Amino acid sequence: MKKVLSVLLTIALVLAASLAVADTSYTGTADSQIGGVNAVTCTVTLADDGSIVSVTVDACNDTPGICDSAVNTIPAQMVALNSINVDVVSGASMTSNAIIAAVTNALTEGGVDLTALSEKKEVVVEKAADEELTAEVVIIGAGGAGLAAAISAEQNGAKSVIVVEKMPKVGGNTILAGGALNAVDDRSETAIKQNDSVYWHYTQTIKGGDYQGDPELVMTLVSNAWDGVQWLKSMGMEFNEDAIFTVTGGLWERAHKPVMPCGTGFFDTYTRYIDAHSDVIKVMLNTKAEEITTDENGRVNGIVCTGETGNTVTISATNGVVVATGGFSKNVAMRQTYDTIWGTLDETVKSTNHEGATGDGVKMMQKLGADFIQMGNIQLLPLGDPVTGSLSGNIEHNVETRVFINKEGNRFCDEGGRRDDMTNALFAQTDNTMFIVMDSDTYPTGDELNNFGETANQLVEAGRAYKADTLEELAEQIGVPADALVAAIAEYNRYCEGGDKSGEKDEFGRSLFATPIDNGPFYAAARVPTVHHTMGGVRIDSSCRVYNENGEIIPGLYAAGEVTGGIHGANRLGGNALTDTVVFGRIAGQSAVNGK
Repeated sequence: MKKVLSVLLTIALVLAASLAVADTSYTGTADSQIGGVNAVTCTVTLADDGSIVSVTVDACNDTPGICDSAVNTIPAQMVALNSINVDVVSGASMTSNAIIAAVTNALTEGGVDLTALSEKKEVVVEKAADEELTAEVVIIGAGGAGLAAAISAEQNGAKSVIVVEKMPKVGGNTILAGGALNAVDDRSETAIKQNDSVYWHYTQTIKGGDYQGDPELVMTLVSNAWDGVQWLKSMGMEFNEDAIFTVTGGLWERAHKPVMPCGTGFFDTYTRYIDAHSDVIKVMLNTKAEEITTDENGRVNGIVCTGETGNTVTISATNGVVVATGGFSKNVAMRQTYDTIWGTLDETVKSTNHEGATGDGVKMMQKLGADFIQMGNIQLLPLGDPVTGSLSGNIEHNVETRVFINKEGNRFCDEGGRRDDMTNALFAQTDNTMFIVMDSDTYPTGDELNNFGETANQLVEAGRAYKADTLEELAEQIGVPADALVAAIAEYNRYCEGGDKSGEKDEFGRSLFATPIDNGPFYAAARVPTVHHTMGGVRIDSSCRVYNENGEIIPGLYAAGEVTGGIHGANRLGGNALTDTVVFGRIAGQSAVNGK
């Protein structure tokens, strides 16, 4: 018996000791402005002394590719600092906040005292040694145009390419886009069926930009668009082959829709290619270009950057430098300075853009005496999220299947028209607010994805969209007069079905229709004006070479993407921006290799 008691006591002591030092895990959820209700689930494990052992993101409904940097960074910061009071990741702030909230909820619900774990701690980073690097082609910016240029440079013979990106992830504005890419294959049955052609794409682009676009650049854009799609497919990018559609402000049914949501398909494709050619292409994140350098003859020969730890990184370019830094929609001071269209673009007008769209490339090239054109041409969309200004949460799939309704329950513009016309019309409405209204034709179950990887049911659950069996019930939910909404939809349906026998046209001039809005349940989502694209920028030729203020080419300097001007004119067609990044990114990479 004594031996038995001794053994039992020993076991008890071992168990007590193990329990005393056992780690304890807590799991919690949080809403996200992107993924909706309970979009993020996290598990945090604490040691017996209360310190953080690990943090894992068990589930995240936010858009893949966009949220990845936050998912990878925030948990690691919490463990390293032993604090849940950590900084959000630039470019992924909404996901960052959701992760922090989920961890906080987990600990709070577990009864943990958060006092010590909520202390703000300084991140101490040891400054690395300064670096001097050399590459044939150096690219500033790892968005759509920048990575297209990098791959093109490698494919055209470059043996060394370095891409620098100030943000902690690749993607730029492209990864936040709806993914629509305009391109016309003149020989296809689709183009013939839709009465489309490369020349019609050219005509609409020129006219849609009030004839301010450079004809040579516009023709370069539209005539190389289809080859750009084929190029993407050759690297494994997948498109919904049967989903040619009209994107908002696109004016025609020629937008190609990638299988992956937003712009993630582009970067899934680009990064796979770059990873497979890492012996040639090097991407340096958290590396901010500060200056473009020139030799004694005025030829661009490299850049100077601030590295991740504050060290100086000097990169020499033997062939050329490509600037692909995007626009300046997130720089309130710059857009206020240059705006010639809207009157005020202060901080009350939010933007669809990522945090890095602050005009860095413009500033660097200005110091070189580069020529800038049409800087006042700033595009707004009527499709911003009322809270964030982002395009996420937009329930529409295409132009043909929805209408815009104001707070009085009435339509107020041609929903298939130009983006500037629609936005101006929205500014004239009560609270600058409208509701997109549509039926279930494109959401038969509510679980179908919109263009941003979100389902209608998720958006409804998150309170970002509304769903009702009847228009009267929908009107009550969104706070508009039911009789006005019912009458507006009935009138729209009449035109949608061909109007009356006299050939009467839609009162707002709309010509793009599909089926009537008569198949419940019905959906609605609120939208406001938002700054979307800066169409002015540095002046380039069709080889992406940059001009100076005297009309001369700056040798060794190239530019592509939203940092350039002269392509889209006063108003960019929806779906042309991603085409721009692919077409001119490829050209810039090839030109930089040649060094011409």
